Parts: sequence; C-alpha cells; structure tokens
Amino acid sequence: MPLKTHKYSNGEVTIVWKPDTCIHSTLCWKGLKEVFNPAERPWIKPEGGTTEKIIEQVRKCPSGALSYFMNDETQKEIVAETAEMLNIEISPNGPILIKTECTIKHSDGYTETKTGTTALCRCGHSNNKPFCNGAHRKAEFKG
Repeated sequence: MPLKTHKYSNGEVTIVWKPDTCIHSTLCWKGLKEVFNPAERPWIKPEGGTTEKIIEQVRKCPSGALSYFMNDETQKEIVAETAEMLNIEISPNGPILIKTECTIKHSDGYTETKTGTTALCRCGHSNNKPFCNGAHRKAEFKG
C-alpha cells in the first residue's frame, strides 16, 4: 500500500510530508511554529518562514517523514538527510538487524560506528540496550 504524501510550497521550496512514517518527535514545530503548527489545519504553512529556516527545520526530522525539494527546475529531487540506502531486517520474534555500517548515537551523546550486522533490541528486555542480547528468547517475545 503506498504511503500518503502531502506537499506544501512557498514557491521556492516544497516541503514533503509522509504522515505514515512520522514518529511525532515534535522537533519540526519546536523552533519554527510559524511554519509547523500541529494545532492548525493545514499544520504546515511554508509561507510562515524563510526557505533557509524551513530547510534547517526539516533536516531535524529524525524519521524522514519530512523532506524537501527546491522548486528550481534544475533540482526536482527530494532532499533528505540520508545519503545511502540502509539494509534493515526485522527478525521474526527477534531483533532489528542493520545489515550495513551504521553510526549509533546514544542518549548520553556517545557515538560509535558499527560494521557488519548490528542487532538492535526490539523486545525491550535486553540489559545491553540499544543492542540485543538474546533476552527475547527467555521473554518469549512474539512480533
């Protein structure tokens, strides 16, 4: 089933919103409520900010639900922060497997680069979060 896509333009830049991938982090509207205001409809009003501010705010979106493209005919591709395709696999009753090199930034700011396959906890029982330690088996996690 195709994801819903909404586009909003100020004439210079077009904001692309995919609500089905939004994780509601609130980062979009914190700092630029003149453009992103969930209390109003439509909730995105690109005429409320400069193109530079819009791009800066869209780039903060952690889920990729927001992206943008410039309306200039020479650049019609959607611009987002991800530069490469990730290979992610959801294991039956087990972890999320990232099958490419990735950088993990922890909540305390510590950053590490993982190579090969990285297994992330999906059950919530690992004592090594965000990484899987196999606790899903003992917890009989299903999903």
